[in-house]
Amino acid sequence: MFARLDKLTARPVLVLVVSFAFVAAMMVLGSGAASRLLSGGTEDLSSESARATEIVDERFPGSRPNLVLLVRPTAEDTPVEHPDVVAAGEELVERLAAEEGVTGVTSYWTSGALPLRSTDGRAAMITARITGDENTVSETFTRLAPEYRGEQGDVGVELGGEAAVRTETESTVEADTVRGELFALPITLVILLFVFRSVVAALVPLVVGLVTIATTNGVLRVITEFADVSIFAQNLATGLGLGLAIDYALLFLRRYREERERRPDVRGAVGATIATAGRTVVFSALTVAVALSSMLVFPQYFLRSFAYAGIPVVLFCAAAVLVMVPAALVLLGHRIDALDVYRMLRLRRRAAVSESDERQSGRTWYRLAMAVMRRAPLFAVGTTALLLLLAVPFLRVELGPADHRQLPGHSESRQVAEAAQEEFPGRADGSIDVLLPVPVDDPAEDPLLVPTRAAELSEMEGVFAVVTPLGTFQEGALAFAPTPVDTERIAGDRMAFSVVPEEDIAAVSPESRAMVEELREIPGALVTGQAATFFDAQDALAERLPVALAIIVVAALVLMFLFTGSVLVSVQTLVLNGLSLTVMFGAAVWIWQDGNGAALLGFDPIGQIETTLPVLMFCLTFGLSMDYNIIVLSRIKEEYDRGGDHRAAIALGLQRTGGLVTAAALILAVVLFGIGSSQITNMQMLGIGVALAILMDATVVRGFLLPALMALTGRATWWAPAPLKRFQERFGLRDEPAPPGAPEGTVPGGADPAPRRPVPSTAPAAALPSSATSGPDIGNAAGAAGPGGEPPAEPSMEPSGPTGRT
Repeated sequence: MFARLDKLTARPVLVLVVSFAFVAAMMVLGSGAASRLLSGGTEDLSSESARATEIVDERFPGSRPNLVLLVRPTAEDTPVEHPDVVAAGEELVERLAAEEGVTGVTSYWTSGALPLRSTDGRAAMITARITGDENTVSETFTRLAPEYRGEQGDVGVELGGEAAVRTETESTVEADTVRGELFALPITLVILLFVFRSVVAALVPLVVGLVTIATTNGVLRVITEFADVSIFAQNLATGLGLGLAIDYALLFLRRYREERERRPDVRGAVGATIATAGRTVVFSALTVAVALSSMLVFPQYFLRSFAYAGIPVVLFCAAAVLVMVPAALVLLGHRIDALDVYRMLRLRRRAAVSESDERQSGRTWYRLAMAVMRRAPLFAVGTTALLLLLAVPFLRVELGPADHRQLPGHSESRQVAEAAQEEFPGRADGSIDVLLPVPVDDPAEDPLLVPTRAAELSEMEGVFAVVTPLGTFQEGALAFAPTPVDTERIAGDRMAFSVVPEEDIAAVSPESRAMVEELREIPGALVTGQAATFFDAQDALAERLPVALAIIVVAALVLMFLFTGSVLVSVQTLVLNGLSLTVMFGAAVWIWQDGNGAALLGFDPIGQIETTLPVLMFCLTFGLSMDYNIIVLSRIKEEYDRGGDHRAAIALGLQRTGGLVTAAALILAVVLFGIGSSQITNMQMLGIGVALAILMDATVVRGFLLPALMALTGRATWWAPAPLKRFQERFGLRDEPAPPGAPEGTVPGGADPAPRRPVPSTAPAAALPSSATSGPDIGNAAGAAGPGGEPPAEPSMEPSGPTGRT
């Protein structure tokens, strides 16, 4: 495969023309993707609540309102029973009922239902249902909103309900995505300029990222023809596309510069880069894709959407790096280092300092690795204890649904929902819809059938009222007269009721769960509503989570073994990646559930975390941690295969990749913080939480815990049973050292933070003369570090090439 990829570089112009033509076609295809994405998807469509919802929407379309008009008299201290207010309210009901796509319009003035009148009598609600799928509902709400919002005669109207929340969420996400990109891209470009010191080289990762995002949008547009896709998938495509593009391009360009030091031939250097860094990119892409694919086992399309977006992002990003970047390098040659930033800014002295700092960075990682390995038990125990301590807040996590509270405090639909909870009796926002079987063949023979069942339901513990268009029942008695609106509550073999919990029962709580379970004990009952839908979705997550974890664990073990040929390294990878998640989960509870830092981040804590977010954050972060783990282990394994010295390989591997991984993690964190700048609380938690985990993984876990654990396990780290070893040697995909006979050189400058040292021979270090090694005796930890723990000595490096760099 890699030989065929190398052959493509023989026709770089053709490769780039075909590639950009494909990208242009995907951009055209994906141009309408955003309008087809949805903001829901957290429910289990195979659950009882979903079946009940389908029946209710089909047979009783007006019984599940998704539009709320909060009506207040414009004159202060005017009750809603004032004749002018009554006339204005009835006129609003008449207008709304005549709108296309609107059904089931009811109000306090037309029904007398107590849940639709505020306790102080200064506000009332009009409820209705906008029919159609999510996109149709959003379009209808957008059309109606300007006509009904604001002053309407003697009353003022605010709009809320599920339709308003979803529409406002969609528009906020779209605006936040643009703002996040405007925040992340300039900072990312500045960091890339200082990492690469070349404008041309710095643009390569950005181009790869834009190509990845554009092609992924095209795939999402196709998927929307066959499945529902969440609007939040676009945020993932943007963040993950830019992040992985930078990771893979950094790795590829760094290795290319290193290979250019070994051989002057550009095509030869590109081919060697494909054979080494290209393999790492392939394995990294596979592991990240598998981690994201685990979300396909969940029934909620909100989670599945991140697999729909994430898998194409990873594959297109890897393809761009393996196909387009090599072709571009062949065309550019030494011009990849053109437009030196420091020279353009006339900072020649600073450039020399930067070169020194760059070499010092490699020494720092080398010395850090040696220091950690000398005190491996202390660092292993101390770092693990610190990471576990950071996870302690997650032990008191409270899970809940995604609702109006994820919107910012100034949101109109959120304010309407909060007013309904605080000012109106009962918990109308937590109504539970119940479908009961009709016990008689002809319901007309028993006109008291619905009132009798409604009265029985109203006597249940915790029930404030049972609302039907035939009347509102409280404590077994008819509290309000029947309404002339939508009076039919029997359709086919089902009759429908809306059970309103008492004020002190939260919409989703242990009490509401008990109420749902009690209602489901009624023979033949089907129950839906916010509480039932949430608990069914939570149960589905708990049921499928072990399957998703099994997919991730098994795939990670198999892929890491094929990559390294070591059983222990594969197990260590799972442990390290799991510990990388601790700061993310601990921060999610400490910040977003408890509210620490709420004023700084601009959100209102709600005391819980949306149920699907921890699952999403786990799958995404685990895959990205695998990405960094593979980059580091690929160089450690390469050094070990060359010299056979375990500790020296660890130190040299970190020396060559520590700065690379840190820079990549920093840039990815900037992109994720851009997502975290969202006004949507869930997106804040996702972006900032994953960014914290990535930074912790790239610094503390890879800098301290990884070398400590590998030092403790010693040469046994690379052990595997003979049958497995033979299997890996035959089928494994791994980094290969430079081809035999390649001239020794030095680690290049630019993005490579490692010090420039001669490349060791493939023979064991102990058997080589001192001139052939990369420094003093590297046969043991002290020898590898040299006197005083110094890293291998570096030869001087003269500038080469037309720009003075390679």
